[in-house]
Amino acid sequence: MLNFNWNTEMMSPNQHKIADYIQKNTQQVLLSTEQEISDAVKVSNASVSRFWRSVGYKNLKDFKREVGSELKVSPSGKMNNVMSKVDGQELQYHTLKNSVDHLYKTMEQFSHVSFQEAVDLFIHAQKIHIYSPGPSLGLAELLDYRISRYGMDVHLIDKVGSELFEDLMHFTKEDVVVIFGFIRLLPEANVILKHAEHVGYKTIIITDQLVSEFSTQADVVLFASRGELQEFHSMIAPTFIIENLIIAIGMRNKDKNLDKLDQLSQLRKRYSAELPR
Repeated sequence: MLNFNWNTEMMSPNQHKIADYIQKNTQQVLLSTEQEISDAVKVSNASVSRFWRSVGYKNLKDFKREVGSELKVSPSGKMNNVMSKVDGQELQYHTLKNSVDHLYKTMEQFSHVSFQEAVDLFIHAQKIHIYSPGPSLGLAELLDYRISRYGMDVHLIDKVGSELFEDLMHFTKEDVVVIFGFIRLLPEANVILKHAEHVGYKTIIITDQLVSEFSTQADVVLFASRGELQEFHSMIAPTFIIENLIIAIGMRNKDKNLDKLDQLSQLRKRYSAELPR
């Protein structure tokens, strides 16, 4: 992974889009023209031209010269090169290729430090609140279902608009809020982040954006690739992150959590006649 360490706080919305695209598709950018980059990001060619100087390069040619020497072929690139040679496959093979690519991109950007920080926050939280709009609801329900078995107190935030305040008033500094922020943050998520500054609770964002205006607002940011804006957005990589969090959390207090699961098995056995599976 090549980390550019750009100052995202000084970027405009269009510059955030360009930077995010470059971070995700660095090798492709090294083979692209400014027009191809602007077409992919859906911004003007002039915006792309101005971008290079704002991040310390003279122009696209200067960027390619400096970055090209640092960048090695990634596992994702190698896998993509092999799979791209297979033509005429059915839909399932195309979907499989995309899924594998998302997983490789996620692992390329995976931060062991950030992941362990997220696990720490889960372990020490008094209560875990999860904000999961739209299609991310299934991810939140999976996380809730699994870690509730460990005895964790989990609350799914289902209120929108001003109704959100009914939940916010109960958040404490001992809590953790998990936010799914794919493509962009909704107004409710922005309010949750702002309110954390007043109350002191910790926040974790799971996102498909590598470079964004909210990347510095949360305590922990975990990346999961889902595809470009114009593509079908896969939940393979976000599910991968969630399942690894579930396992890592369980391993932190292994004996205690296994005991909880044993209690569940005993309950099932004791009342199997009344409540068969």
